[in-house]
Amino acid sequence: MVYRMAFKFEKLIVWQRALELANSVHLLTRSFPKEELYILTSQIKRAADSLVLNIAEGPTVHTEKEFARFLTVANRSALEVLACLHLAKKRNLISSEHFDNYYSELTEIVKMIQGLKKSVLKISMD
Repeated sequence: MVYRMAFKFEKLIVWQRALELANSVHLLTRSFPKEELYILTSQIKRAADSLVLNIAEGPTVHTEKEFARFLTVANRSALEVLACLHLAKKRNLISSEHFDNYYSELTEIVKMIQGLKKSVLKISMD
């Protein structure tokens, strides 16, 4: 049996959803043409990974304000993923249906990040 230490970020639903999104983006980019490998493929994967990593890093800092800063960066990364998806759709690399699914998931993740950030900042004011 493998025992894992439970880190705070692993319990965050928003982190779990961001992780699933990043994996989904990774799988999606496998269908992108080779000419996009060092352009859109690389950019969208890095943005999706940054989303996950910044949510994970936030709870490890010493203050709530620092945590909120990491959540701001995560939010920006989510919007960068969305912008990349717009480019992918415009370049006919993904269908409208795929785009709509990702759009919905990113909308929920951004709302969750914003809600978490508000609650973290509220704690810092108390």
